[in-house]
Amino acid sequence: MLAEDSAALLAKVPQLWIAGEAASPAAVGRVLREGGTVHNGYGPTETTIYVTAHHVTSPGAVVPIGRPLDNTRAYVLDGGLRPVPAGVPGELYIAGDHLARGYLGRPDLTAERFVADPHGEPGSRMYRTGDLVRWLPDGLLDYLGRVDDQVKIRGIRIELGEIEAVLARHPAAAQVVVLVREDQPGDRRLVAYLVPYRRAGLPSPSADTELSGQVRRFAEEALPAYMVPSAFVVMDALPLNHNGKIDRHALPAPAWREPAAVKQPPRTEAEELVAEIWAEVLGLDRIGVHDDFFALGGNSLLAIRVVSRIRAAVDLEIPVDAVFTSPTVERLADAVEALLIADIEGRSP
Repeated sequence: MLAEDSAALLAKVPQLWIAGEAASPAAVGRVLREGGTVHNGYGPTETTIYVTAHHVTSPGAVVPIGRPLDNTRAYVLDGGLRPVPAGVPGELYIAGDHLARGYLGRPDLTAERFVADPHGEPGSRMYRTGDLVRWLPDGLLDYLGRVDDQVKIRGIRIELGEIEAVLARHPAAAQVVVLVREDQPGDRRLVAYLVPYRRAGLPSPSADTELSGQVRRFAEEALPAYMVPSAFVVMDALPLNHNGKIDRHALPAPAWREPAAVKQPPRTEAEELVAEIWAEVLGLDRIGVHDDFFALGGNSLLAIRVVSRIRAAVDLEIPVDAVFTSPTVERLADAVEALLIADIEGRSP
């Protein structure tokens, strides 16, 4: 957060080294634009701190963790310990002089994490970091997240770190965390938690809603629909555990239900139809014509259900992406009415 409030002050540090958490491209960019010198380092405790590093020379969409340091080997491997091509995500394994001997009094964990190195000298070992990375075309390593952050939602494998990396590019996002919540049994949804850069005046619900909408639209332009979070929660700060790491278990559940006050009830038959279908699909009691489908907890699968039910109700072909292009009751009803009119006119002699 210092990069938000004191970028110029950080820029005065002769050699600024950052590590511990994934670097924010926006935060690094602020320091660089103030004339700072920034190095991004990477290394777990088991490899005696830094094992890769990168001198960041210009702002960019990603902040690589760099190349292996001297006497260190870095492998990006698949589940069969085979190297993956550049650009393909894989687990990072570290080998070389930096490795610890193992975990004191934990031979089981040592055997699990410190494994034989099939790519090194006979008898050498490598450490399984559990981190998901990829090689960039220029030979630098790009950190994507944790391997256990790979999740499946409705049969589709999703990299949470990839979503976080995209959202972190938004100029208003100081910190971003994305996780999967299952607040209702069987209903797994992506949720993004945002800490914005300091804004003028006191935070307000309307400002948070506006920011959530901005970041959602940003995500929709940069990510496939199935990777766009169902909810965006704006927070003053992310909770930390006793080690100073982000405590994902302490992140609050989003407000999936309808807002306390519905600003505008349906006014036309088309709006009534759309609102009724939304209420059934989302499990809500009331829907306002200006409510956003995705802000209410909708996702791509539920959007398909909505379109299917509208098709059955009006006996008309509705585009699958109708909810994405018209995410409010008012706009979707207008779109349905326009299609109905076009269909009637097309049948006229």
